[in-house]
Amino acid sequence: MDRRDFTKLSALTLAWTCLPSHAQKVGASPKPVGYAAIGLGNISDIFMRACAQSQTAKITALVTGHPDTKGVKYAAMYGIPKNAIYTYETFDRILENKDVDAVYVGLPNSMHCEYTVRAAQAGKHVLCEKPMAISSAECRKMIDGCRQAKVKLMIAYRVHYDPTWIEALQIIKSGELGQLESFQGSFLAQMPAGWRYSRKLAGGGALMDLGIYPLNAIRHITGEEPTDFTAVVATRDQSGRFAEVEQSMEWTMKLPSGIIAACGCSYGQIGPFSLDINGEKGYLVIEPAYFYEGVHVRGTVGDRPIERLGTGKLPFQFVLEAEHFADCIRNNKEPESPGKEGLKDMLAIEAIYKAAGAPIA
Repeated sequence: MDRRDFTKLSALTLAWTCLPSHAQKVGASPKPVGYAAIGLGNISDIFMRACAQSQTAKITALVTGHPDTKGVKYAAMYGIPKNAIYTYETFDRILENKDVDAVYVGLPNSMHCEYTVRAAQAGKHVLCEKPMAISSAECRKMIDGCRQAKVKLMIAYRVHYDPTWIEALQIIKSGELGQLESFQGSFLAQMPAGWRYSRKLAGGGALMDLGIYPLNAIRHITGEEPTDFTAVVATRDQSGRFAEVEQSMEWTMKLPSGIIAACGCSYGQIGPFSLDINGEKGYLVIEPAYFYEGVHVRGTVGDRPIERLGTGKLPFQFVLEAEHFADCIRNNKEPESPGKEGLKDMLAIEAIYKAAGAPIA
């Protein structure tokens, strides 16, 4: 078996291990890990659908500001008893619920810290959406709170668990691209109205919500922490939509090895959701890179074309991350994307804002 065949086999093996438990069909499953969904917005709706497709993760409680509407609706959908519907005021009573092993924090960014710490104090493990918080100080508070309570903390970087992303990473790690030289990353969208336009709730604009994707991907691929930054912020939309947060951000960064990266993000334009990875001997382009499904990898290594198209369908990435954390809880393992991963992203985000002359910390 030559190196190419070995690399392909390794990637396929990794992809198989990341498939949802129901897809692997490997005998009887243990009792599912029970999750309480905190906040019942769109992202939590997807997460709950994912748990419904899993044999190792299950929604066992709800936390909502609308117990008589959203609470009742989702309780009926997932077979949750009325006494397992909590409000934000009664949340701490979750301590008494033995069917809840962990919480999924799908709240606005500024609420992540509070509910992570409160969940930890109630003895519950925490799977928190990204960005982890709105400052590195809050991230450290979350990490400390979970460590003191002896519970696990995982940040929901779902593409870490996508088999197509894993296969791309295997190609890179095999050395087939040669020494990595540069990255170009982009996540541009027209974001609908909502809490993301509030500085108080979101902490920032497009960089916090979209720019974090190429930033984290570059850190994840290289295993390096960026050091040198340049950045510019621009808001061309004069409607007042961006009164509190930035519309667009472009930045560059250099890694200790000398790798350079140029990235952009926006809430107010249409463009690619992509990551270009350039090496001495070849390149990969992942586009779309950050979607919930249909991740597409193409490129060239020497004279050999590469193309991979992910086949998983929504909410498949969420099943993978829910089951990964369930396995970590059950077998006392460290998550692949722990709290320190979220902290490192937030430190870089703070540095990017500072370089743009718009510090948030």
